[in-house]
Amino acid sequence: MAGLSERAASLVTSEPLMAHLATSVDDRPHVAPVWFDYAADHGVIEVLTTGRKLANIRENPRVALSIQKDENGQAQWNVTVLGTATVVTDDDALRDATRRINRKYGAEESAWPENELVRISVGTATVSEY
Repeated sequence: MAGLSERAASLVTSEPLMAHLATSVDDRPHVAPVWFDYAADHGVIEVLTTGRKLANIRENPRVALSIQKDENGQAQWNVTVLGTATVVTDDDALRDATRRINRKYGAEESAWPENELVRISVGTATVSEY
C-alpha cells in the first residue's frame, strides 16, 4: 500500500487535528469537518461519517481531505490528500475504528453509533510547511 509519505504521516498523526473532507456529486462540492485516523498498516485514512458526506461517497468515491495545523491563527503546515473512498461494511472494523477515533478526540467510545466507516486510499498527498 502506498499511503502517506513518512513526513505527511508524522504530521497527521502528531495530535488530534480536524480534517475537512470534500465530496462532489453532480458538480456540487460538499466540504465538512471530520475526525480521522491514519491506518499506516493499511495505508489508508479512516473517517467516521453519515448523512450527505456518506451519500456523496456512495455516488462518487473520489474525495479530497485537508488537514492543517495552526498556531495563534497562523498555518504551520497543511497536508492535502486526493484519494478514493470506500464504505466499509465490516462491523468489527467499524467498532474498532469508532473506539480508536472517538478515543483520539476525547469522546465516549460508543458515541455517534449512526456513523459508518469510510477508508480513503491515498492517491496523492501534498505537504506544505510554512
